[in-house]
Amino acid sequence: MAEPIEPSTSSSDPNSIPIPTAILHPRREPFEHGLLTIQKLIFNDPVQALTPLKQKFASPSTQRVDSAALAELLQISFDHSRLVLETLASVLHSESDPLVTALPDDVDSIGADLRDLILFLYIQSYKRLLPRSHKDSAAVADVWPSMSAFDGYLSALSPLQLVRSNSRRFMPSLADEEAHQLSYLQKHLANILSLLSEHVEGESEESLVLTMEGFEHLGFLIQFGDKGSEGVPLSQAAPFFANSDPDMPAAPVPVSQVHDWLLQTIASSLESITEKVSAKENGSPSGSDQDVAMADASPSSAKASPSARSPCFVEGVSKSSYVKQASDLNSSSVKVINCHDSTIYILAPLRYAIIYGCSDATIVLGAVGKAVRVEHCERVHVIIAAKRVCIANCRECVFFLGVNQRPLFVGDNHKLQVAPYNTYYSQLEEHLTEVGIVSTINRWDEALSISVIDPHDSLSHPAGVSDAQSESATCLDPDQFTNFLIPNWFENESTTKDNPFPLPDAYMTSQHRNKKNLSEIKQMLREAPLEENRKRELSSALHVYFKDWLYGKSIISIFIVKFIFTFPYVVVFIIVYSRL
Repeated sequence: MAEPIEPSTSSSDPNSIPIPTAILHPRREPFEHGLLTIQKLIFNDPVQALTPLKQKFASPSTQRVDSAALAELLQISFDHSRLVLETLASVLHSESDPLVTALPDDVDSIGADLRDLILFLYIQSYKRLLPRSHKDSAAVADVWPSMSAFDGYLSALSPLQLVRSNSRRFMPSLADEEAHQLSYLQKHLANILSLLSEHVEGESEESLVLTMEGFEHLGFLIQFGDKGSEGVPLSQAAPFFANSDPDMPAAPVPVSQVHDWLLQTIASSLESITEKVSAKENGSPSGSDQDVAMADASPSSAKASPSARSPCFVEGVSKSSYVKQASDLNSSSVKVINCHDSTIYILAPLRYAIIYGCSDATIVLGAVGKAVRVEHCERVHVIIAAKRVCIANCRECVFFLGVNQRPLFVGDNHKLQVAPYNTYYSQLEEHLTEVGIVSTINRWDEALSISVIDPHDSLSHPAGVSDAQSESATCLDPDQFTNFLIPNWFENESTTKDNPFPLPDAYMTSQHRNKKNLSEIKQMLREAPLEENRKRELSSALHVYFKDWLYGKSIISIFIVKFIFTFPYVVVFIIVYSRL
């Protein structure tokens, strides 16, 4: 049930605006997954830039904006306008919006609600909170080996830096980020409300008003309570709409009244967050502290969130395997942070996922229905079934993708490879259906690269590189493509028997060839004139090399396994005659 909101007023001031006792929170999703590095969307004066959009589509018959109209008005490419709509759909607060439920081929024509689009475009000016240890990019110039003209500016939080610190103490906490986001909204609230407001003819003082419907669209940015999208509707929390007759449209409210009430509510929430942070720093954390989930994780347990809106954290896993299924998670959002030399399985239906600062690991995510972001990773194999994925500032990684939208590459990427999805587990198809992923659509090889500079990172950047495009990914050689086997640890009834994403012909041919070579090796070994103890020794040696190859620990092992599959007759000949 949604927690009740009880207004509290000051008895000393009869004209004071009621302030709800429940804390006002910013919605994390637009700030974590909704920011695009398209320079033309970063407005020096958002009100001036977005007013023409509002004026053109403000009539009741044109409340939605399609891709073509958006591209024309903002002077961006059609690919970028579609990217705007797809990204907006992934972070919308209303699951019933036609853009959220649209089929991939219908996104361009259905378009976005004008008010949601205005809010989405406005927050493109937001700048993320800097890491605590760094005041500017010069402090991290030696993080990665110098391989790019942009190194030292763009790679502010590489996996190597995270390994050196071996701590998350330099990263902003959830409370820090929430306070930063609320402060941003507090600063820009007047502009945001003016863009959502309507003009009343004939009124002198209160010419701008906000309807209840327009007010509800603020739910894209803010929410009450800890229940995420299932929390309290904004209109129920606002004193000027709370008692409206559901059978009659509520009267519009002067924007100045809404502005004053929200400012007081945000100030109250910021004060509450500050008190929690201070209490934690003084060694007396509250039971409801939002950073409880951010404690260092051990390989044996995930840090579940204390509320539905907080993500589950998998953090600090090193040199081990880590497995979680749906019943182990208390949140539909997961963050995998600072994990190294490990294999991590999150086999669950999710809404959002973030992989951050990992190296030399294999990470398998179940079905992610909204968005995945992979950032600051090195030498990681990531296996993802998702609606969309964004990859930023990564190096020497391979991504095995089952995605309904084009993979997005931003920032300072180097030597990345993409390949079709290559695994399955017992409940995969059930999870895909639950979160709305269509397995017959896989756009893994249609990478879209945009700016190498992230205008949201608050760092200074070299002059003249703002238009540089991020390095894209190459397709993995089909001869190097292999299936990844996930054991059925939990002995669930298997409804998925094979990879639900169809393989391209080249990869299917390579897979069949590997299976054929494996069968031939098995047959020749069975027929080889070796004593039983020699066969056992051979089998054991092959098993060791194959296990090392799976975990990517040994270049020699990789070479041996590839040689075995490529030249099976030569291998058996060497084995047999070396024993004579």
